[in-house]
Amino acid sequence: MNLKQILAELQAHRQQINRAITALQRQGSQPGTRATSPDRRRGPASAATRKRISEGMRRRWAERKKAS
Repeated sequence: MNLKQILAELQAHRQQINRAITALQRQGSQPGTRATSPDRRRGPASAATRKRISEGMRRRWAERKKAS
């Protein structure tokens, strides 16, 4: 291969790499979609709900401790 052929191949590879980089940058810059809107928030949990969750966690930890 002579020098001109090598340079032509390298320039072709550089163009391919530049196109790939550009495509990846475009893809990375597009904002993703959100599952829910950010302004939808849950209110505080009631005492009964907190107690139910607490009891459930106690049961789960007891089962985990028993299994090990």
